[in-house]
Amino acid sequence: MITVTELHAGTVFEDQGQYFLVLLYEHTKIARGSGNVKVKVKNLSTGGTIEKSFNTGARVQEASLDRKKVQYLYSDSHVHVMDMQSFEQVSLDKGLVSDAIKFLKEGMDIELFSVEGKPLYIEIPKIVDYKISQTGGSARGNTVGASQKDAVLENGLVVKVPLFIKVGEIIRVDTRSGAYVERAK
Repeated sequence: MITVTELHAGTVFEDQGQYFLVLLYEHTKIARGSGNVKVKVKNLSTGGTIEKSFNTGARVQEASLDRKKVQYLYSDSHVHVMDMQSFEQVSLDKGLVSDAIKFLKEGMDIELFSVEGKPLYIEIPKIVDYKISQTGGSARGNTVGASQKDAVLENGLVVKVPLFIKVGEIIRVDTRSGAYVERAK
């Protein structure tokens, strides 16, 4: 058991049989009153985000997370990954991967977090390089502002890129926002 004041972003705890990942932490204290801890958490079972409030002295059950480096292989009705240590293949439910599935590409290294052998969630790199497989043309003289065009990446993801980007180039994409960052060097 840990006190709620020890929670911070990235901590996983158990409450009423559910596992929660702390996204934001806020501690407030009103004069003469007891402190209050508010956390914005992601329910790792359902994928939903909620806010929880605790009194300063409250305690929660800390979950001991196992972190494993795995490699993404492919997706069908499940997401298939390979453990980089034992080379064992693991099938994950698509709900576990949720928003990250559109950024996955074959051979990508990701982090798999599990509790007692049960996979809870994955974490992908924040910046990923993709090759452009298709892009629209640009009209000559269309350079007054920061004009952009759609580009289809090797994994099928569509991203807005500057007009000078061509098919075959490798670009960097921020997986948190899905936005173009820069050309890969």
